Amino acid sequence: MKNTMIRITYDGTNYSGFQVQTNAVTVQEKLEQALALIYKQTVRITGAGRTDAGVHARGQAANFRAPFEIAPERLPHALNALLPPDVVVTGAVEVSDDFHARYSAKSKLYSYCLDRAVFPQVMKRLYSWHLPGPLDLKALNQAIRLFEGTHDFKGFQASGSRVSDTRRTIYRVETRELAEEELLVLYFEGDGFLYRMVRLITGTLIRAGRGKVSPAEIEKALQGLDYGAAGPSAPPWGLCLEKVKY
Repeated sequence: MKNTMIRITYDGTNYSGFQVQTNAVTVQEKLEQALALIYKQTVRITGAGRTDAGVHARGQAANFRAPFEIAPERLPHALNALLPPDVVVTGAVEVSDDFHARYSAKSKLYSYCLDRAVFPQVMKRLYSWHLPGPLDLKALNQAIRLFEGTHDFKGFQASGSRVSDTRRTIYRVETRELAEEELLVLYFEGDGFLYRMVRLITGTLIRAGRGKVSPAEIEKALQGLDYGAAGPSAPPWGLCLEKVKY
């Protein structure tokens, strides 16, 4: 059976996340339904990461064992003919037998988009968090530097996580202002992220930019001394999985 990796982009608005769930519509479910029609049997996929309800992706990745060979250049076309319009497969490639979409990943890149216009921009409302008002970018960028590197992010995960090792490495956090569009985009690249970790860090950075939390308080949270500076969690619709790097 050929091990195949696919790249997927999706609008997460109408889905309860990527991973299959009981009594909820997910992106993985739609992909597996399409694969079952193509291969005439059940095909299970493994995603690179679990995105939550309402979270989007431009560069999600997944792998599966193909029951029989279909040319990789043909597979995206076959899948997209069966998928809903808010889920699109952008590429497929045969990979080594030991490739695993999650465990083989070297890093993941997420973006978080903030709508800085005075009034909500209607055409961007599903993909950004409307956040008008003063925001000290110097203070925000000062806080960003604290999160880079290897830390125990135990205080920056939502309840319900069963992960035992909460140490992660963030390679970079960057901001990009799109002045004409009145957007501010935050980028996070790391070796992995805990449950709602990016959204909690984003919420913390916004508080820092509004003078509601100090660098010293953030450092205490990262040291496990006081988690009061962490969060709150930014809403899911501003978050997007940009790319999984292998």
